[in-house]
Amino acid sequence: MRITQSMLANNFLRNLSKSYERLGDYQDQLSTGKRITRPSQDPVVAMKGMNYRTELTEIQQYQRNLSEVRNWMENSDAALDKATKALHRIRELAVQASNDSYEAGQRENISKEVEQLKEHLIDIANTKVNNKYIFNGTDTNSARFDTNGDLIAPPGNNEDVNIEVSDGVQIKANITPDNVFNEALFDDLDNLINDLQAGASGDSISQHLTTMDDHINNVVNERADLGARMNRVDLIDDRLSAREVVASKILSDNEDADIEEVIMNLKTQESIHRAALSTGARIIQPTLIDFLR
Repeated sequence: MRITQSMLANNFLRNLSKSYERLGDYQDQLSTGKRITRPSQDPVVAMKGMNYRTELTEIQQYQRNLSEVRNWMENSDAALDKATKALHRIRELAVQASNDSYEAGQRENISKEVEQLKEHLIDIANTKVNNKYIFNGTDTNSARFDTNGDLIAPPGNNEDVNIEVSDGVQIKANITPDNVFNEALFDDLDNLINDLQAGASGDSISQHLTTMDDHINNVVNERADLGARMNRVDLIDDRLSAREVVASKILSDNEDADIEEVIMNLKTQESIHRAALSTGARIIQPTLIDFLR
């Protein structure tokens, strides 16, 4: 087969174009840190990368959900702690008032403090975090009690708030409101206040101690259940963190370029490209002028 000048020129241009393409690929790898920038460069790597990235995205979403659960639980625990202290203070006042040496005026003064503590408990029951009422079940847009301590009972005010924190795993983020903040609590406080204001005997007032103990135990039991779930949240968080590390490593192994190798390949290709340009210059060097000398 006869090799012509045009064939040499065409082959040179085609090879030079491929050389530029390889230089471009290495420069893309160096600037992005990734093996490929288009799925067509390696479909297997691209498909695996999509699967690994989907898994990593799911893990990160579960971590955000877990942060929401932790926010609910920590605020609930803090509120229950305040409620426990308020109930203990009410019990202390009831013990004082049950002393027969107290006069009617002194018991009336005690009733005023109990009234303030009742209002404090209503505020706790209506705790709002991130624009959500955390002690009203799934109805997070409504307060649980009115200013008098009467229960507002819309649908869902005692239902569990379940949030998914792992594949098929949901965890209860709130407490069971009826176990702590119920109508009986504020009715019993009203009865205590009425007895104090009416100047009831010490024996009558001492009967409220058992009732207060029951309410304190309800708060403590609910807080213990909440604490157990908070411990589980910590375990789930550790597991998700470990999964995130593994998923990130697998994604990196699949997609990230070996920078040292890329630099070596780029320098090698630059040398080859310069050699190709030098060869091309010799191919197209002869002209009509060269033959007329």
